[in-house]
Amino acid sequence: MKVKNLIYALIIIVLGGFIAYRVMSNKSKNDESKKSGDKDKPTTVTGIVVKTATFDNNLSLSGSIEANEQIEIRSEVSGIVEGIYFNEGSYVNKGQVLFKVNDIELRAQLRQAQTREGLAGENERRAKLLLQKEAISQEEFDVANADYASAKAQTQLIKAQISKTSVKAPFSGKIGLRNISPGTYITPTILVAKLVNTGKLKITFSIPEKYATQVNNGSNIDFTVSGSDKVYNAKIYAIEPEIAVATRTLQIRAIADNIDGKLFPGTFADVKLPLNIIKDAIVVPSEAIVPVQSGKKVYISDMGKAKEVMVEATTRTDSSILILSGLKAGDTLVTSGVMSLKNEAPIKVIVK
Repeated sequence: MKVKNLIYALIIIVLGGFIAYRVMSNKSKNDESKKSGDKDKPTTVTGIVVKTATFDNNLSLSGSIEANEQIEIRSEVSGIVEGIYFNEGSYVNKGQVLFKVNDIELRAQLRQAQTREGLAGENERRAKLLLQKEAISQEEFDVANADYASAKAQTQLIKAQISKTSVKAPFSGKIGLRNISPGTYITPTILVAKLVNTGKLKITFSIPEKYATQVNNGSNIDFTVSGSDKVYNAKIYAIEPEIAVATRTLQIRAIADNIDGKLFPGTFADVKLPLNIIKDAIVVPSEAIVPVQSGKKVYISDMGKAKEVMVEATTRTDSSILILSGLKAGDTLVTSGVMSLKNEAPIKVIVK
């Protein structure tokens, strides 16, 4: 009886194991079937049909705004400041006296030098008359003549020093904050103020060397500054004659009017430099580009599958990029989901 029960138990165990094996086997096949079905299911993406168009090739650059003319006002002579004739932050004209250094000692020296000059001149005149009468030698006349020339030079030197005590504006412009007061003992090392001509401003910027042949003197540029939507215009008037070796760039300078005075030296400018107009250009959305180690690539639709294509791209705008090679008109370019796509992956493109 025990043997019979044991046999029944073994039969039940074998049947249960067989049933469990078939259930697990069928489940595994179903899972593989589902995975296979998901793998073959195409990914839905959006795309465009590549077309050619005329492209205004504009280069976006960063530049700096500089004053047309700018100097530091200093005194060439040392002395006590006896008068200041400008207001801080005001506009001054070319030739206007800005401040005056006391020149009492220099004027005393000038009177002394003029007296010596008069005496030396009289001695030279007498020596000339005596030479004509052969009463003195040529050497004695030359000495008198040299003394007179030296006295005149000394007088001119002191006059030049006196003229330096009145410091004048070398050009018209706006003067900044002053660092002296009447009574200050000033020396050439003391900065009095800065004078800036802001009626016109210089915009300095650099371009990559590959664009060097596309820029000429007289070309117009547009630029904007931070905090303003106004677009300003400037004209290129100077180009550096050589490429900077360290940066492989070419420095360019343009000049702009600042009639309203709303542009300030020292600020940054966003420069838009127009280059050559390209006909039959291929321009694609920036989101279609995938950066890779060897350059840039895109995906196009080829027989229902994603095809990886390497492209050569150049000028970029806010939303698009110019393609030089790799794409042709009529290609269906994938514009969404490109970062997760793989080559030869099945796709379904919704063309916009």
